Amino acid sequence: MEHSAGKKLVILWTSGEKETAMNMVMLYSLNSKLKGWWDEVTLLVWGASTRLLAEDREVQDYLRTLQEAGVKAIACKKCAENLGAAEKLESLGVEVFYTGQYLTEKIQAGEKILSV
Repeated sequence: MEHSAGKKLVILWTSGEKETAMNMVMLYSLNSKLKGWWDEVTLLVWGASTRLLAEDREVQDYLRTLQEAGVKAIACKKCAENLGAAEKLESLGVEVFYTGQYLTEKIQAGEKILSV
């Protein structure tokens, strides 16, 4: 598959299941960057994935691998606040902000969103 300029993907990660995180979210995010399937990949941590990322060392290590490959990690601030995880996510290099408007703008602009 040839890679085209301007291809952007947001992966909306809401699942708190580790198997889904490791075998779909992380794997696809990493390969998307390494293989050039997408020019930009943004991982949006929202809902139950917030707790999993904040508490699981293996998931945190994989996130670092993603970040080193060029995947941008962002998280919903409200979710992080509700779960007491905002500071932890920020310490992992995740940009934490209120993401409702961000996601709405992406959807309304017709951008590619993969929800997991």
